[in-house]
Amino acid sequence: MDISHIEHIGIAVENLDEAIKYYEQVLGMKCYAIEEVVDQKVKTAFFLVGTSQTKIELLESTSPDGPIGKFIAKKGPGIHHIAFAVNDATKALQLAGDKGVQLIDQQSRKGAEGLDIGFLHPKSTLGVLTELCSK
Repeated sequence: MDISHIEHIGIAVENLDEAIKYYEQVLGMKCYAIEEVVDQKVKTAFFLVGTSQTKIELLESTSPDGPIGKFIAKKGPGIHHIAFAVNDATKALQLAGDKGVQLIDQQSRKGAEGLDIGFLHPKSTLGVLTELCSK
C-alpha cells in the first residue's frame, strides 16, 4: 500500500460550533472549512495541524441514525478514525482485501473535501477504524 502521510484524524463531537471554539480559542488552530456530507449524515470542520499536511476533522452527526450519531450514542464523543493518504483509495482497498482485511467499502466513494474514501473494518485493524483517502 502506498501511504504517504496521515491525512486526518476524525473526532466525533456532539456540537460542532462548541468544538470549533475549543480548537480555535484554546488550541489556537484555525478552521478552514465546514462541509456537510449529506449521504453520510455528518457535518465536518477541518483544521490543518501546524505546517504539516495532516488535518483534524471534527464530525457532528446530522441524524441520530447516521454513523457518527450511532458512534456517539454507543461510545460518546472522541476519536472516531484515522485516515491515511494513498494514491488510489479503491486500489488500496483492494490490496487490503486481498491481504484478508475486512472491508467496510469494497470501492471508494466521495467524502468531504472531494476526496475518494474507503474504510477498513476495525475488527481487522486492531480495533482502529481506518480510512483510506485519495484525491
